[in-house]
Amino acid sequence: MRGMVDVPKLAPDVATLAARLAPSRADGGRVVFTNGCFDLLHPGHVRYLAAARGLGDVLVVGLNSDASVRRLKGPPRPILHTGERAEVLAALTAVDHVIVFDEDTPRALITALRPDVLVKGADWAADDIVGAQEVRAGGGRVVRIDLVPGVSTTEIIGRLRGT
Repeated sequence: MRGMVDVPKLAPDVATLAARLAPSRADGGRVVFTNGCFDLLHPGHVRYLAAARGLGDVLVVGLNSDASVRRLKGPPRPILHTGERAEVLAALTAVDHVIVFDEDTPRALITALRPDVLVKGADWAADDIVGAQEVRAGGGRVVRIDLVPGVSTTEIIGRLRGT
């Protein structure tokens, strides 16, 4: 990934990440999964990730690739490239593992990793959370976390543009 320093928390693929999660699972640890673009990390992201981490023993963050962010948010997003976003996420103490995905949704990751807890922001309707059905079918739970009002990457970009 472009210009990225070594990020030990970044998993190169699902198989490697699953192997990294195995010891925690063997000890009865709960794996929490969340995902997003995390472009221009802000206090809302930090609080959200800390709350997600509090729901289990290991927090895995699925990070949309640059191509995925462009498809979801449109140009000129992302502001920060995948490697930069992964590096910043991995620096947070709440985050245990980061894995990049190129699809528009993390369904394949969720299916492969089988998290015990799936977390999304409360701005997502419970019925619209990708992977919720798979997590519940495996005995896990889905948690929606309240967002920090008035703090989002889109709003920050708007302030920078004066809109």
